[in-house]
Amino acid sequence: MQLQGFSQGEIIALWSVLGTAVAGLIYAAFLMVQVLAEDQGTAKMQEISRSIRIGANAYLVRQFKTILFLILILAAALYFTAGERHIAVGRACAFLMGSIFSAAVGFIGMNLAVRGNVRVAAAANRQSFSQALKIAYRTGTITGMLTDGLGLFGGTLIFMIYGERAYEVLLGFGFGGTLLALFMRVGGGIYTKAADVGADIVGKIERDIPEDDPRNAATIADNVGDNVGDCAGMAADIFESYEVTIVSAMILGWASFGHRGVVFPLLVRAIGVVSSIIGTYAVRTKEEVRDAMKAINVGFLLSALISIAGFAAVGFFYLRFPEAGALPAWHSLGIPGLDMRPVWTTLVGILLAIAINRITEYFTATTNPPVRSIAEACQTGHATTIITGLAVGLESTVWAILTIAAAIFASSFIYAGTNPTFVAYGVAMCGIGMLTLTGNNISMDVFGPVADNANGIGEMAHLPRQARQTLADLDAVGNTTKAITKGIAIASAVVAAISLFNAYITDIGNLTRQTYDVIAASLSVSYPNVFIGLLIGGAIPFLFSSLSIKAVGRAAFLIVKEVREQLKDRDVWEGKKLPDYARVVAICTTAAQKELIRPGLLAILAPLLVGFLLKKEALGGFLGGMILSGQLLAVFMANAGGGWDNAKKLIEDGSYGGKGSEAHKASVTGDTVGDPLKDTAGPALNPLIKVMNMVALLAIPLIIRYENSPWAFWISIGAALFLLVLILKDVKTSQAEAGILRKSSV
Repeated sequence: MQLQGFSQGEIIALWSVLGTAVAGLIYAAFLMVQVLAEDQGTAKMQEISRSIRIGANAYLVRQFKTILFLILILAAALYFTAGERHIAVGRACAFLMGSIFSAAVGFIGMNLAVRGNVRVAAAANRQSFSQALKIAYRTGTITGMLTDGLGLFGGTLIFMIYGERAYEVLLGFGFGGTLLALFMRVGGGIYTKAADVGADIVGKIERDIPEDDPRNAATIADNVGDNVGDCAGMAADIFESYEVTIVSAMILGWASFGHRGVVFPLLVRAIGVVSSIIGTYAVRTKEEVRDAMKAINVGFLLSALISIAGFAAVGFFYLRFPEAGALPAWHSLGIPGLDMRPVWTTLVGILLAIAINRITEYFTATTNPPVRSIAEACQTGHATTIITGLAVGLESTVWAILTIAAAIFASSFIYAGTNPTFVAYGVAMCGIGMLTLTGNNISMDVFGPVADNANGIGEMAHLPRQARQTLADLDAVGNTTKAITKGIAIASAVVAAISLFNAYITDIGNLTRQTYDVIAASLSVSYPNVFIGLLIGGAIPFLFSSLSIKAVGRAAFLIVKEVREQLKDRDVWEGKKLPDYARVVAICTTAAQKELIRPGLLAILAPLLVGFLLKKEALGGFLGGMILSGQLLAVFMANAGGGWDNAKKLIEDGSYGGKGSEAHKASVTGDTVGDPLKDTAGPALNPLIKVMNMVALLAIPLIIRYENSPWAFWISIGAALFLLVLILKDVKTSQAEAGILRKSSV
């Protein structure tokens, strides 16, 4: 352990943080036992659930096998990004640990989700709304506490081993989680939306049958996709945000406050684990009330209040700096030597999470004007449905980014008049505060696909009408909670990326022995290279989204053809035999794995190429442009898609003509357009933003060392041409590849 210079109290505090992380994992195990002890319903329900579980596990196992070689290659490459051998070994090992933890969160969380879905359906069948809500939410909480526990455990353990050099090793830990999240987000998103779009087009529009009708060959693949996309993908996404904010806070905390600046965010995270345990366990509703959203919000606010009280108390007793002298009263509560500024910026992060929660709920909940305006527009046709949904999504980006800007301004204002590193630390602590309630956030997210799957199981197993209505109500709430989590994930990506951007400037200063101000001045857009980098960075999220959405379109094309073909069988159409579900699952799996290559290479190579070809200043501009356009695009796609989806749910509940009406058909069109936006391209931009920032941080020593090297320049040119060929190949041969893919899958 490298903890020289730490007081006995601080060492005890670090061990307590480690113990709290373990307590979070024990709580997850406790909930696991509770959920698995619940009734699984009828034999038919269990058979459907088993099919979903087999398909989801098969997909994830194949995905891990696909990316395993790349993970090992990158682990070896990371060894050469650090100068000292023990740091190089630690960084490579931390990268593997981050990858394994991220994969474990996704895999275990998804496995619990595909076991919890049938238990939620069984509870609804027993006419118990409150029990169905409790099982669904606690199933999600298992994943949330795994994320909380493993993220805090890994970061604290590395810090206790490496001390003041921990941030150099933590870069590997954060990059491992980030990269896994990108692959799981992109692959899972392509899988789930290809199946969903294909099932909706043939089932709802062409054949006028329910969403989860057992005659539709894509139903099992659709339910599998909910889990590999939203459970495994989002869990890994939030996990890497959790890691990356810890990395940036430690880098900037050490540079500003020394070891106290590092220990405090770890203590805040430990308080977050405790508050999430209390808040998530409190989520429940009375049978006569049946208000799932209110119960979830009460749990979230309870956790927020406990967190605020906890880190305020820790700050009061711990953040005392004799050398600070007499700070203004609002900084120090009038106590000489006390510096409460890290507490205030953490509080800003908590308030940001609550504000983003409310904004996203406003734009995506069925009870609010935006979604109702989309549903109303469905009465006049498909075009007005799309137009209104686009308008809602575009408007939502403005309020989201103004809220994030206000939070960053407040964090900066708290440190106004100090060194820029202190200001950057304030922004990093805002990110720490925002993700303090990670356990609650992921509980809300996984609740969505669990409720969706339970609804599908209820329909396929022909449960009574009242049970189906209970499941439909939970499903609609799940759409909102998923959108809320996406909003928080996007906002956290921006705050984390800004913190990493400041860490990027700090690293350049350390490597070139220049001051922060000098490096920051060299990133002015008045320099052509910086402006060029800004333009390229702003374009990358659009290219990445294009690749992701086209991948969904190609795979959905195959699913539509397959479902149409199987419904030509009279016995399938009349319900005398089941369609070949496994065939559609195979097509989705193969398509998702194949389509991972281009977006993954773009995320890793783009910042390297800009750095080596246009120098470190251009890379700084690249990161700035990518953060801005990525955030705007991600919020737009997530909220527009969520609005279209819930407008469809509103109409299916009987509004504006109900199921089978022309308005319903228009709403299905909106939903299918929004599917790849809200569940593939939009959420994948979160890890993209952080992957590119992490690659820049890890590569900057090499970029500075070889920025004038001719061979590095020509290797970069070759890599750029290779990437360009891959992208052009994607455009030219999309339909030809689709035909080959279908033959190889089936």
